[in-house]
Amino acid sequence: MEWIFYVIIIGAVIGWIAGLLMKGGGFGLLGNIVVGILGAVVGGWLTDALNISLGSGLVGNILTGVLGAVVLLFVVSILKRR
Repeated sequence: MEWIFYVIIIGAVIGWIAGLLMKGGGFGLLGNIVVGILGAVVGGWLTDALNISLGSGLVGNILTGVLGAVVLLFVVSILKRR
């Protein structure tokens, strides 16, 4: 059950970093958590599809999540323009 706490904390960190990279700020705590968790899913899928690894352990997971979150935010920004 404590893994949920870790998922929320790491998701918030990933969302915050992606927000800084993509638009210069975060999305609030709840927004960062959602973006981070979705970004981790997208990043995991993307790295598996491309057969690449960004490292192992916590740092690798955060890097993978940030990559996925940045891709997610980029796609969302393109869709919002339309």
